[in-house]
Amino acid sequence: MSTIERNKMINIGFIGLGTMGGPMAANLVKGGYSVKGFDIEPQLTDTFVNLGGKKANNCAEAASEVDFLFTMLPMHDHVNSAIFGEDGAIETLRTGATVIDMSTINPIESDKIRDFLKKKDIKMIDAPIGRTSKEAKEGKSLLMVGADKEDIDLVTPLFDILGDTIVDCGGPGTGARMKIINNYMTTILNVLSAEALTLATSMGIKTEVCLNVLNQTPAGKGHLSTTYPVKVLKGDITPAFMIDLALKDLRIGNALAKELNIPLALGETAKNAYITAQDQGRGKQDWTAIYESLLQQVGE
Repeated sequence: MSTIERNKMINIGFIGLGTMGGPMAANLVKGGYSVKGFDIEPQLTDTFVNLGGKKANNCAEAASEVDFLFTMLPMHDHVNSAIFGEDGAIETLRTGATVIDMSTINPIESDKIRDFLKKKDIKMIDAPIGRTSKEAKEGKSLLMVGADKEDIDLVTPLFDILGDTIVDCGGPGTGARMKIINNYMTTILNVLSAEALTLATSMGIKTEVCLNVLNQTPAGKGHLSTTYPVKVLKGDITPAFMIDLALKDLRIGNALAKELNIPLALGETAKNAYITAQDQGRGKQDWTAIYESLLQQVGE
């Protein structure tokens, strides 16, 4: 049993009580902890107080005399201002405290914040959130945690209140990096999904038929859970489906889209990636060798 589990008298500050932060701060209160909350929107702070939290009038007050300070804010500038700006947390954070930033921000900027706090003998954990506000309310978020193992062990009782999946991403800064990777992929997949459904609609395919087919192939199931684990990630690039054939099919799709005046930006970008792989002599390799093609280009 950790120190945190034994001693619910530890003090917690929480800056950022919006769509994600508000439910998480409230769950910490429900878990029996004393939590001071602040948000630049007064009504959000008032809502938190009504749920049993304590009110802080600014970031410095939220950070005063706390053992752990959570920040959940939209952008790097907001995090930087909350910690280092006027009435910022750095004015009152005590030596030995731990800042837990759950925001989605540029990892390089996150590193700068960590380095500065370290000079003040203040620890920092990056722990951005996966999943949505629904899971945040239910305490079922996925936390991508970047910290030393002992620091993760220390705060795990708090994280267990906030989420049901805690992923150690591999050391300080890796949580922030993993979140950007996750959002990079899902954001692009959103556009790809829209492109595919638009192509289907324009060719007279009913959406329900399209979904029925796509959800039973790697197109809908996702390559990371289908083709990659059994091919390129095992070091096997013998062709189950050749790059040459994938490019041929992609060119057909792009040509149809052009005839129908559908702007498939991702289709054109993907075509260039396959052509590059061909130029590397990979045409007869499995289509998952696109991953090795990209690694080759960056010298890995």
